[in-house]
Amino acid sequence: MISSNERIKKEGGRSQKSFVPQKMMTTLTKRRKKIQELLGNKKSYTPKEAISKIREIDSKVKTKFDQTVELAIRLGVDPKQSDQQVRSSVSLPGGTGKKIRIAVVTKGEKVKEAEAAGAEHVGSEDLVGKIEQGFLDFDKLVATPDMMAAMAKLGKILGPKGLMPNPKDGTVSNDLTKTIKDLRAGKASFRAEKDSGIVHIPIGKLSFSEDNLVKNFSAVVDAINKAKPPGAKGIYLRSVYLSSSMGPGLKVDVSSLDELHEHRD
Repeated sequence: MISSNERIKKEGGRSQKSFVPQKMMTTLTKRRKKIQELLGNKKSYTPKEAISKIREIDSKVKTKFDQTVELAIRLGVDPKQSDQQVRSSVSLPGGTGKKIRIAVVTKGEKVKEAEAAGAEHVGSEDLVGKIEQGFLDFDKLVATPDMMAAMAKLGKILGPKGLMPNPKDGTVSNDLTKTIKDLRAGKASFRAEKDSGIVHIPIGKLSFSEDNLVKNFSAVVDAINKAKPPGAKGIYLRSVYLSSSMGPGLKVDVSSLDELHEHRD
């Protein structure tokens, strides 16, 4: 049994192997055997069926933490082409279940606004310098437009980690109060990986209600469809997998995504 990430990359022509220490094999084998029994022979699921199944697996194959639920969606794009890049953000109506640490790069009166809005780290050139030296103790980085020139040199550090502020995902803004509030409330950024065209995005925790997970699933699919780039040709949504942190990747039948319409705001 392989994860959603391994499976989806294999479909795209690449596969990955991971090393498992021998002393862990017995435990993993028992766990996988139980999961396989719960999966049966079913090959694909509707969104609701997939969410119900990973929750069922979690209830019968326990872990010691609240697992994250993630979508892996392979798009029919070549992100290396400028007119086929996919990057945006989505407000998850069911929340994210994660406490987000926010850093803000700004100056002048905006420093007080960011602090009042609850940002964990606020600064201008001094914060840029700290990040350049390796400081990354935050989950989201927001910047006001007047600081983007100073941020340019951080591209190689922040870009690969998906932390570089960008107007497309709402992290470059003069309205710091609203931006920070939206991030706290469940705003999530996403982008298609350059080497695979896959979008990875968490949609909540297994402790969430099934209804909230379905709502978040629906919001993500809707946002990705709206972010379809002008250069995309042919089938846009190629494959969709749903998984939890320690669970299997479940293939979602793309043709069944229409059932999500009733859950969109």
